[in-house]
Amino acid sequence: MTTEVRVPTLGESVTEATVATWFKKPGDAVAQDEMLCELETDKVTVEVPAPAAGTLAEIVAKEGETVGVDALLANISAAGEAGQETPEPKAATKEAPAAAASGGEEAAVDVMVPTLGESVSEATVSTWFKKVGDTVAQDEMLCELETDKVSVEVPAPAAGTLTEISAEEGATVQASAKLGVISAGAGATAAAAPAAAPAAAEAPAAASNKDVANAPSAEKAMAEAGLSADQVKGSGRDGRIMKEDVASAISAAKSAPAATTSAPAAPRAPVSADDASREERVKMTRLRQTIARRLKDSQNTAAMLTTYNEVDMTEVMALRNEYKDLFLKKHGVKLGFMSFFTKACAHALKEVPEVNAEIDGTDIIYKNFVHMGIAAGTPTGLVVPVIRDVDAMSFAGIEKAIAEKGARARDGKLSMAEMQGGTFTISNGGVYGSLMSSPILNPPQSGILGMHKIQDRPMAINGKVEIRPMMYLALSYDHRIVDGKGAVTFLVRVKEALEDPRRLLMDL
Repeated sequence: MTTEVRVPTLGESVTEATVATWFKKPGDAVAQDEMLCELETDKVTVEVPAPAAGTLAEIVAKEGETVGVDALLANISAAGEAGQETPEPKAATKEAPAAAASGGEEAAVDVMVPTLGESVSEATVSTWFKKVGDTVAQDEMLCELETDKVSVEVPAPAAGTLTEISAEEGATVQASAKLGVISAGAGATAAAAPAAAPAAAEAPAAASNKDVANAPSAEKAMAEAGLSADQVKGSGRDGRIMKEDVASAISAAKSAPAATTSAPAAPRAPVSADDASREERVKMTRLRQTIARRLKDSQNTAAMLTTYNEVDMTEVMALRNEYKDLFLKKHGVKLGFMSFFTKACAHALKEVPEVNAEIDGTDIIYKNFVHMGIAAGTPTGLVVPVIRDVDAMSFAGIEKAIAEKGARARDGKLSMAEMQGGTFTISNGGVYGSLMSSPILNPPQSGILGMHKIQDRPMAINGKVEIRPMMYLALSYDHRIVDGKGAVTFLVRVKEALEDPRRLLMDL
């Protein structure tokens, strides 16, 4: 029986790709879901896993060829044909003698890096929950990986004993790399543990000596730009240089002189020996590095400006207090303030669509929908899960989505897809006590609303001084696309909707 390997769905508006690298050659044994090849589009790099175990019988699309969606890439002969046995991952075959010595009751099972998501090619091993020699149950959490976007927990693929940890904490691993080995079966022991360390130590050296082929489109781009491979840092598998790496290198080369003349990097100030002995140096996590880079990129790219206003929360608080019990009883979720703000923003974005738009080169892309990003602080850093089509959702639907996304964010279980595609963001610094701040844009979005602490203040109401619950609002916006009039109008519409929530029902 032959299984076809075809081009997977490449994404919206992407109809073709270039075969960048084959990781296997005809005649090689492959395991199900093992990476066979890598495709490169004008937007992302896509890895193609084996749809079944067996032997790679034929490669139809060679490296450098352009293929369409669902095109045939290769054929796999099923296990057992032509004298082939069911393939095992390499590490599993290494453990076979040990299994045989114990009467064949043990089977080595590799623990592999799971699928990390589109455009994510590597991760850092942040925590091992088990150590070599520990007994594990199937689906029990073994370790946690950290990418520049999300944390990924790795469950045990089988019950048994953890006999090898191939990637220690702090190690960077590629997609589908081996993390460890479990000896499954009654007689499983940690006998393989001593051999694990030398194998792990040799792995980096072997990887560094590997002759890595760069993507064909990257080679072409480097030739056109007059760059050599040592001038470009590769982000692909095993350090392969991709097309976007060349673009980044060209951009960096253009901006480097300006950056050097305007703001040279300041060296760290001298520290006394006594102070140095009391300091602690900790490497930034991938997530924190990504947050830092994106926020700085936002400042460097957008013409960011912030406008402020204040809102009287009396009516919203009264409405919430009146219906919160009934709301909880009917919908099973608490009625908070975020649904009011989300509804008010979605309402205002219809009137001022440029705040919901983005710049793409010399074009402006207007979004006829609202995918709301809700910024959430987590123990590992700031993340922005996206609630899609909030403009069509009810108060209950919004509150349920916010609660669910918030819980997943705190547990580090958000997928990359859940944090992509936002058109506008709300950030609530008030939960931490912030009275006023200027939020930073979440690119490529053109607007972000900052909520703050509700504070009782004396206000002049109809010629009399009254104590009212007030909140400062801040709208940061990209002045390249949003004019001051549009920004102020947006914030005023949000204020009006919150001070008289009936306007939301009347679409006023």
